[in-house]
Amino acid sequence: MTTLALTGIRAQVLKGARSPKLRALRKNKLAMTGAVIAAVFVLAALLAPLIAPYDPSQPDFDHVLGAPGRNHWLGTDDLGRDQLSRVVYGARASMQVGVLAVVFAFVIGVPLGLLAGFYGRFTDSVVSRVTDTMLAFPFLVLAVGLAAVLGPSLSNATIAIGISQIPAVIRITRAETLRLKHVDYVAAAVANGGGDGTVLFRHILPNATSALTVQATVGIPAAILGEALLSFLGLGVQPPEPSLGVMLSSAQPFLAPAPWMAVFPGLAVVAATLAFNLLGDGLRDVLDPRGATR
Repeated sequence: MTTLALTGIRAQVLKGARSPKLRALRKNKLAMTGAVIAAVFVLAALLAPLIAPYDPSQPDFDHVLGAPGRNHWLGTDDLGRDQLSRVVYGARASMQVGVLAVVFAFVIGVPLGLLAGFYGRFTDSVVSRVTDTMLAFPFLVLAVGLAAVLGPSLSNATIAIGISQIPAVIRITRAETLRLKHVDYVAAAVANGGGDGTVLFRHILPNATSALTVQATVGIPAAILGEALLSFLGLGVQPPEPSLGVMLSSAQPFLAPAPWMAVFPGLAVVAATLAFNLLGDGLRDVLDPRGATR
Protein backbone atom coordinates (compact mmCIF):
# COMPACT_ATOMS: atom_id res chain seq x y z
CA MET A 1 0.00 0.00 0.00
CA THR A 2 2.84 2.36 0.84
CA THR A 3 4.53 1.60 -2.47
CA LEU A 4 1.33 2.39 -4.33
CA ALA A 5 0.95 5.68 -2.44
CA LEU A 6 4.53 6.69 -3.20
CA THR A 7 4.03 5.76 -6.84
CA GLY A 8 0.92 7.93 -6.98
CA ILE A 9 2.70 10.89 -5.41
CA ARG A 10 5.61 10.49 -7.81
CA ALA A 11 3.21 10.40 -10.73
CA GLN A 12 1.53 13.61 -9.59
CA VAL A 13 4.89 15.38 -9.22
CA LEU A 14 5.98 14.27 -12.68
CA LYS A 15 2.62 15.29 -14.11
CA GLY A 16 3.02 18.76 -12.60
CA ALA A 17 6.55 19.03 -13.98
CA ARG A 18 5.23 18.12 -17.44
CA SER A 19 2.34 20.61 -17.19
CA PRO A 20 2.09 22.69 -20.37
CA LYS A 21 1.63 25.85 -18.32
CA LEU A 22 4.70 25.12 -16.21
CA ARG A 23 6.75 24.36 -19.33
CA ALA A 24 5.57 27.59 -20.92
CA LEU A 25 6.55 29.56 -17.82
CA ARG A 26 9.97 27.91 -17.68
CA LYS A 27 10.58 28.86 -21.32
CA ASN A 28 9.86 32.51 -20.54
CA LYS A 29 13.36 33.73 -19.68
CA LEU A 30 12.22 37.12 -18.41
CA ALA A 31 9.64 35.54 -16.12
CA MET A 32 12.15 33.06 -14.76
CA THR A 33 14.68 35.85 -14.21
CA GLY A 34 12.03 37.74 -12.27
CA ALA A 35 11.18 34.61 -10.28
CA VAL A 36 14.82 34.10 -9.30
CA ILE A 37 15.31 37.73 -8.22
CA ALA A 38 12.01 37.69 -6.33
CA ALA A 39 13.08 34.48 -4.58
CA VAL A 40 16.35 36.16 -3.55
CA PHE A 41 14.42 39.05 -2.00
CA VAL A 42 12.08 36.67 -0.19
CA LEU A 43 15.01 34.67 1.19
CA ALA A 44 16.80 37.87 2.20
CA ALA A 45 13.70 39.00 4.06
CA LEU A 46 13.31 35.67 5.84
CA LEU A 47 17.01 35.24 6.67
CA ALA A 48 17.92 38.88 7.32
CA PRO A 49 19.40 38.25 10.81
CA LEU A 50 21.66 35.55 9.34
CA ILE A 51 22.66 37.45 6.20
CA ALA A 52 23.28 40.94 7.58
CA PRO A 53 26.92 41.21 8.72
CA TYR A 54 26.26 44.08 11.16
CA ASP A 55 23.51 45.52 13.31
CA PRO A 56 21.63 47.77 10.83
CA SER A 57 20.83 50.41 13.47
CA GLN A 58 24.19 50.50 15.27
CA PRO A 59 26.23 53.66 14.49
CA ASP A 60 29.98 53.45 13.98
CA PHE A 61 31.41 56.96 14.03
CA ASP A 62 34.86 55.69 13.07
CA HIS A 63 33.59 54.72 9.61
CA VAL A 64 31.24 57.57 8.67
CA LEU A 65 30.50 57.81 4.92
CA GLY A 66 32.89 54.95 4.20
CA ALA A 67 33.15 53.94 0.55
CA PRO A 68 32.33 50.36 -0.48
CA GLY A 69 35.18 48.07 0.47
CA ARG A 70 36.19 44.76 2.00
CA ASN A 71 34.68 45.38 5.43
CA HIS A 72 31.57 47.17 4.18
CA TRP A 73 30.66 45.88 0.74
CA LEU A 74 28.10 48.62 0.07
CA GLY A 75 29.79 51.30 2.14
CA THR A 76 28.46 53.08 5.23
CA ASP A 77 26.06 55.98 5.77
CA ASP A 78 26.39 59.31 7.58
CA LEU A 79 26.30 57.53 10.96
CA GLY A 80 28.70 54.77 9.97
CA ARG A 81 25.98 52.11 9.70
CA ASP A 82 26.63 49.27 7.29
CA GLN A 83 24.68 49.82 4.05
CA LEU A 84 24.48 46.12 3.16
CA SER A 85 22.86 45.28 6.48
CA ARG A 86 20.40 48.15 6.11
CA VAL A 87 19.50 47.15 2.54
CA VAL A 88 18.84 43.56 3.67
CA TYR A 89 16.61 44.70 6.53
CA GLY A 90 15.04 47.31 4.28
CA ALA A 91 14.15 44.57 1.80
CA ARG A 92 12.60 42.70 4.72
CA ALA A 93 10.33 45.67 5.49
CA SER A 94 9.43 46.02 1.81
CA MET A 95 8.52 42.34 1.45
CA GLN A 96 6.54 42.43 4.68
CA VAL A 97 4.45 45.34 3.43
CA GLY A 98 4.21 43.86 -0.07
CA VAL A 99 2.83 40.53 1.10
CA LEU A 100 0.68 41.70 4.01
CA ALA A 101 -0.87 44.58 2.06
CA VAL A 102 -1.88 42.23 -0.77
CA VAL A 103 -3.28 39.69 1.71
CA PHE A 104 -5.25 42.48 3.42
CA ALA A 105 -6.62 43.66 0.07
CA PHE A 106 -7.60 40.13 -0.96
CA VAL A 107 -9.30 39.32 2.36
CA ILE A 108 -11.61 42.30 1.90
CA GLY A 109 -11.73 42.69 -1.89
CA VAL A 110 -12.37 39.08 -2.97
CA PRO A 111 -15.60 38.57 -0.95
CA LEU A 112 -16.93 41.95 -2.05
CA GLY A 113 -16.13 41.20 -5.69
CA LEU A 114 -17.79 37.78 -5.45
CA LEU A 115 -20.96 39.24 -3.93
CA ALA A 116 -21.14 42.12 -6.44
CA GLY A 117 -20.64 39.87 -9.46
CA PHE A 118 -22.88 37.04 -8.29
CA TYR A 119 -25.89 38.92 -6.90
CA GLY A 120 -25.77 42.03 -9.08
CA ARG A 121 -28.47 44.71 -8.79
CA PHE A 122 -28.31 46.68 -5.54
CA THR A 123 -25.24 44.87 -4.15
CA ASP A 124 -23.32 45.35 -7.39
CA SER A 125 -24.38 48.98 -7.63
CA VAL A 126 -23.21 49.86 -4.11
CA VAL A 127 -19.90 48.00 -4.36
CA SER A 128 -19.18 49.36 -7.84
CA ARG A 129 -19.88 52.98 -6.85
CA VAL A 130 -17.60 52.76 -3.82
CA THR A 131 -14.92 51.11 -5.96
CA ASP A 132 -15.19 53.75 -8.68
CA THR A 133 -14.91 56.49 -6.07
CA MET A 134 -11.70 54.99 -4.68
CA LEU A 135 -10.30 54.44 -8.19
CA ALA A 136 -10.80 58.15 -8.90
CA PHE A 137 -7.71 58.74 -6.75
CA PRO A 138 -4.31 57.51 -8.00
CA PHE A 139 -3.01 54.57 -5.98
CA LEU A 140 -0.07 56.36 -4.39
CA VAL A 141 -2.08 59.53 -3.66
CA LEU A 142 -4.73 57.46 -1.87
CA ALA A 143 -2.06 55.54 0.07
CA VAL A 144 -0.32 58.76 1.17
CA GLY A 145 -3.61 60.29 2.28
CA LEU A 146 -4.62 57.23 4.27
CA ALA A 147 -1.18 56.92 5.87
CA ALA A 148 -1.28 60.58 6.87
CA VAL A 149 -4.64 60.01 8.57
CA LEU A 150 -3.61 56.76 10.29
CA GLY A 151 -0.22 58.03 11.45
CA PRO A 152 3.40 57.12 10.62
CA SER A 153 4.31 53.47 11.25
CA LEU A 154 5.01 50.31 9.28
CA SER A 155 1.71 48.71 10.28
CA ASN A 156 -0.31 51.78 9.32
CA ALA A 157 1.55 52.00 6.02
CA THR A 158 0.62 48.37 5.37
CA ILE A 159 -3.05 49.07 6.10
CA ALA A 160 -3.05 52.21 3.93
CA ILE A 161 -1.47 50.41 0.97
CA GLY A 162 -3.79 47.42 1.44
CA ILE A 163 -6.88 49.65 1.42
CA SER A 164 -5.58 51.38 -1.71
CA GLN A 165 -5.34 48.01 -3.49
CA ILE A 166 -8.84 46.81 -2.58
CA PRO A 167 -10.60 48.46 -5.58
CA ALA A 168 -8.39 46.64 -8.11
CA VAL A 169 -9.01 43.30 -6.37
CA ILE A 170 -12.76 43.92 -6.32
CA ARG A 171 -12.84 44.71 -10.05
CA ILE A 172 -10.84 41.61 -11.01
CA THR A 173 -12.95 39.34 -8.78
CA ARG A 174 -16.22 40.86 -9.97
CA ALA A 175 -15.25 40.49 -13.63
CA GLU A 176 -14.27 36.85 -13.15
CA THR A 177 -17.49 36.15 -11.23
CA LEU A 178 -19.62 37.69 -13.99
CA ARG A 179 -17.82 35.54 -16.54
CA LEU A 180 -17.92 32.29 -14.59
CA LYS A 181 -21.44 32.37 -13.21
CA HIS A 182 -22.86 31.66 -16.68
CA VAL A 183 -20.66 28.67 -17.55
CA ASP A 184 -22.17 25.19 -17.75
CA TYR A 185 -20.69 23.66 -14.60
CA VAL A 186 -22.00 26.52 -12.44
CA ALA A 187 -25.46 26.14 -13.98
CA ALA A 188 -25.26 22.40 -13.32
CA ALA A 189 -24.31 23.03 -9.67
CA VAL A 190 -27.29 25.33 -9.26
CA ALA A 191 -29.60 22.79 -10.95
CA ASN A 192 -28.36 20.11 -8.55
CA GLY A 193 -29.41 22.20 -5.57
CA GLY A 194 -26.08 23.81 -4.74
CA GLY A 195 -26.43 26.80 -2.43
CA ASP A 196 -24.92 30.21 -3.05
CA GLY A 197 -21.96 29.47 -0.79
CA THR A 198 -21.23 26.22 -2.59
CA VAL A 199 -21.41 27.87 -6.00
CA LEU A 200 -19.26 30.81 -4.98
CA PHE A 201 -16.54 29.06 -3.03
CA ARG A 202 -16.41 25.63 -4.69
CA HIS A 203 -17.01 26.52 -8.32
CA ILE A 204 -16.44 30.22 -9.03
CA LEU A 205 -13.59 31.21 -6.70
CA PRO A 206 -11.30 28.23 -7.50
CA ASN A 207 -11.66 28.96 -11.22
CA ALA A 208 -10.85 32.64 -10.67
CA THR A 209 -7.52 31.91 -8.96
CA SER A 210 -5.50 32.37 -12.16
CA ALA A 211 -6.57 35.99 -12.57
CA LEU A 212 -6.21 36.63 -8.84
CA THR A 213 -2.71 35.14 -8.81
CA VAL A 214 -1.66 37.51 -11.57
CA GLN A 215 -3.22 40.41 -9.64
CA ALA A 216 -1.22 39.43 -6.56
CA THR A 217 2.07 39.52 -8.48
CA VAL A 218 1.09 42.97 -9.77
CA GLY A 219 0.03 44.18 -6.32
CA ILE A 220 3.26 43.21 -4.53
CA PRO A 221 5.58 45.52 -6.52
CA ALA A 222 3.05 48.35 -6.23
CA ALA A 223 3.04 47.83 -2.47
CA ILE A 224 6.85 47.82 -2.37
CA LEU A 225 6.91 51.16 -4.21
CA GLY A 226 4.20 52.46 -1.91
CA GLU A 227 6.16 51.50 1.21
CA ALA A 228 9.31 53.14 -0.16
CA LEU A 229 7.38 56.34 -0.93
CA LEU A 230 5.64 56.47 2.45
CA SER A 231 8.89 55.84 4.32
CA PHE A 232 10.63 58.44 2.15
CA LEU A 233 7.97 60.98 3.16
CA GLY A 234 8.19 60.01 6.84
CA LEU A 235 4.82 58.21 6.88
CA GLY A 236 6.12 54.63 6.97
CA VAL A 237 9.05 53.08 8.81
CA GLN A 238 10.49 55.50 11.35
CA PRO A 239 14.26 56.00 11.84
CA PRO A 240 16.47 54.46 13.05
CA GLU A 241 14.67 51.33 11.78
CA PRO A 242 15.95 50.47 8.30
CA SER A 243 13.80 50.86 5.21
CA LEU A 244 14.71 51.43 1.59
CA GLY A 245 12.61 54.59 1.57
CA VAL A 246 14.20 55.87 4.77
CA MET A 247 17.64 55.20 3.31
CA LEU A 248 16.81 57.16 0.16
CA SER A 249 15.48 60.04 2.23
CA SER A 250 18.55 60.22 4.48
CA ALA A 251 20.86 60.01 1.44
CA GLN A 252 19.65 63.29 -0.10
CA PRO A 253 22.20 65.61 1.61
CA PHE A 254 25.07 63.24 0.72
CA LEU A 255 24.50 62.56 -2.99
CA ALA A 256 27.80 64.17 -3.97
CA PRO A 257 30.22 62.91 -1.27
CA ALA A 258 28.57 59.50 -0.79
CA PRO A 259 26.44 58.52 -3.80
CA TRP A 260 26.37 54.87 -2.69
CA MET A 261 23.95 55.86 0.08
CA ALA A 262 21.27 56.41 -2.59
CA VAL A 263 22.44 54.08 -5.36
CA PHE A 264 22.19 50.75 -3.55
CA PRO A 265 18.76 51.16 -1.88
CA GLY A 266 17.49 52.64 -5.14
CA LEU A 267 18.75 49.64 -7.08
CA ALA A 268 17.11 47.35 -4.52
CA VAL A 269 13.72 49.03 -5.04
CA VAL A 270 14.08 48.83 -8.83
CA ALA A 271 15.20 45.19 -8.74
CA ALA A 272 12.35 44.09 -6.45
CA THR A 273 9.60 45.85 -8.39
CA LEU A 274 11.00 44.77 -11.75
CA ALA A 275 11.33 41.15 -10.62
CA PHE A 276 7.70 40.84 -9.51
CA ASN A 277 6.47 42.67 -12.60
CA LEU A 278 8.38 40.30 -14.89
CA LEU A 279 7.03 37.32 -12.97
CA GLY A 280 3.52 38.75 -13.16
CA ASP A 281 3.77 39.27 -16.92
CA GLY A 282 4.94 35.69 -17.36
CA LEU A 283 2.11 34.33 -15.22
CA ARG A 284 -0.40 36.43 -17.14
CA ASP A 285 0.79 34.97 -20.43
CA VAL A 286 0.54 31.43 -19.06
CA LEU A 287 -2.59 31.63 -16.92
CA ASP A 288 -4.60 34.12 -18.96
CA PRO A 289 -3.79 33.60 -22.66
CA ARG A 290 -6.61 35.97 -23.63
CA GLY A 291 -4.62 38.90 -22.31
CA ALA A 292 -1.25 37.74 -23.61
CA THR A 293 0.53 39.56 -26.35
CA ARG A 294 2.43 37.20 -28.57
